[in-house]
This record gives sequence, structure tokens and C-alpha cells, in this order.
Amino acid sequence: MGTGFLTVRDAFRKRIEVVGDECSILRATPRANSVMDATRAKRNPSSFVSLRTADYDYSLPDDLIARHPAERRESSRMMVLHRAEQRIEHRSFTDFPEFLGEGDLVVLNNTRVIPARSFSDDQKIELLFLERIESAGPSHLWKCLVKPGRKMRIGATLRVGGVAGVVRAIEPEGERIIEFSAPVNLEKHGELPLPPYLARRPEPADLERYQTVFARESGAVAAPTAGLHFTPEILGRVPHVFLTLHVGVGTFRPVQVDDISHHRMHSERFTITGETAAACNAARRLVAVGTTTARVLETLGLPLRATTGGTDIFIHPPYQPRAVGTLLTNFHLPKSTLLMLVSAFAGREFVLRAYAEAIRERYRFYSYGDCMLIV
Repeated sequence: MGTGFLTVRDAFRKRIEVVGDECSILRATPRANSVMDATRAKRNPSSFVSLRTADYDYSLPDDLIARHPAERRESSRMMVLHRAEQRIEHRSFTDFPEFLGEGDLVVLNNTRVIPARSFSDDQKIELLFLERIESAGPSHLWKCLVKPGRKMRIGATLRVGGVAGVVRAIEPEGERIIEFSAPVNLEKHGELPLPPYLARRPEPADLERYQTVFARESGAVAAPTAGLHFTPEILGRVPHVFLTLHVGVGTFRPVQVDDISHHRMHSERFTITGETAAACNAARRLVAVGTTTARVLETLGLPLRATTGGTDIFIHPPYQPRAVGTLLTNFHLPKSTLLMLVSAFAGREFVLRAYAEAIRERYRFYSYGDCMLIV
């Protein structure tokens, strides 16, 4: 479906900020013309693409939120969405390798969640350490979310683990740029930033289970949750490569506009190596594990090349995927950018019908919940 019929100026808005390269890529890729869209809508009224945030809503019983991980990673249920037949199938995640064919390649995000949640020494300020800011000098700058914000105006001071910090700037979205006098030991003075909907503090089990078994590159403030289902044994049964996208706070930010085309994503840092790029370019089909992996692959498109940069791509209908053939993902929050991304892959009506069936079948939802495979 094209942007002409929908009058969406930036449905395919994309920005890549390439680090270590001399170019900045700006690209918009509309998919079809308005005549084609109108024809499709007449033939199939249910195919009409909605840009209303309210149309991505659903009601979830509170007891279906998975607030703790399953006893075993691989024991999750897996709902399979067959797009061509508009058919739903109920399987187990242990069946995942059965859905791969010759030449398929599984792509995973190997970011590692850092203990980014901390408190000032006097316990009056809560901080979420989002990103360390590189600088030429010896300063230790961090971009942080703080609570309460009214106490952290420019020039305000605090101490974290005995290290003094001062607010140097306030970003447009409210993040504080804090300069610390020395490195902050988050491993000692921080804790895992569990999603707010878990409504609990981290427990010892979370130190292992809120990380994927292949987590290597530290920098995320949320786990790439589709990867949590993998065990070393299942990973060893599928051809796979890794990329890195450090999941940022945008994962938790709600869409606060009525028209989703007006929502703006926060940029997140990613890296894809030459080895991974070459393997992806040679594959018959790319199977993205998680929305974070899909966003990197769709940002770059095929053929891939070794890249380190940032992406703020917002994937939602009527976007048509151009790199990812199959998507493994979890069940996401109502009216979230993640649910909108999934809807771009499988269609909003089909996805919401699948979610309704998942609720009837009592699937477990969100980060520690069950998964969905879109084929």
C-alpha cells in the first residue's frame, strides 16, 4: 500500500547516522501508488491501513502478563501466523527449527542489558543510565532519565556510589546530561531495569533470565526478548549470525499521538559486522529474531554492508518489509510501536485476531511471555 492514498508524508521516514563513515543516508521508500491502494481497498475492505493509534488497542487480562520467566527458556508456546493462508497454528518454541528451510539464516541481537537503574546515595533521585556519551576529554558523561525531574535542573548535583555528578544539560525529551567526576560502577551500584509492567524489583533469577544466552555486547536498557527463548542447544541446531542493537528507553515509551505517522522514535545504536553482512547477503531468507533485529535489517536493506551507526526507523503499516522474510517476536503492549511493527509484517487485522486467540488460549504476554512466529 502506498503513501499517496494514505496521505502520509513520512510513513517510511528513516535516518541512518553512520559512525566512522563520511556519509549520512536519508531514504524514503514508498511502495505503491494511490490508484493501486484504492483498488485493493475496494476489493478487500479489511486491507485498509489504519494510522489511528486507537486501532492498535486490545484488552489484556492482568493475569496473562508473565511477571516471571518460565521454568525453562525453551518451554514457551509459539503461535505461528501463516500470512499466505491467514491461518493460525499453535506450536511450541522447541519446534522453531522445523520452520527453517535450506538457505535460511537466523539473525539475532547479541546486546547485553546493563544494570542501568540506580539511585543517588541519599535515595532521593532515581536514575536510568541510558547511554555513555563519548568525549575527547577525561569527563564521564551519561545521558540519564531521572525522577523526580524537578530536583535535577541544570547545575543540580548528586552522588552515585560515592561519585559526584552535576547536570550539564537537559535534552528536549527530558533526559539529563550528567557529568560524573569518575566512572560510576553500575555493576555494584545498579540493578537490571526490568520493564515497568512487571511491577516488581529484580530478583536473583533475573540476572540470568533477563539476558539471552548469547548476550555479549553491553549497552542495552532492555532485553531483546524474542531471543530469551533460545537455549545453547536450540541455537546450535539453526544457522545463525549476530548483529548488535542496544535497546533504548524508546522500547517503553507509549505512542502519545492520535496519528501514528506523527510519532517519533528515539535513535538506537547498532553494529553489523562485515561477516554478518556477507552471510545475510548470501542467504535465501532472513529470519529476524525480535523487533530490534528487524529494525536494523530494514534500516539498511539488502545488500547489507558493515555499518556502525544509529537508527530511528519506525516500522508500521503500510510499510512493506524489504529485508526480513520471517519474524520471531513476543506479544507486545497495546498501542505500542512494537505491535505496529508486527502489524506491518502480518497486517493489523490478522495480528489483532491472533492476539484475541492468544488471550482465549491463555498465552503468556510481554517480555517473559510466549512468542509468535510470522511466516
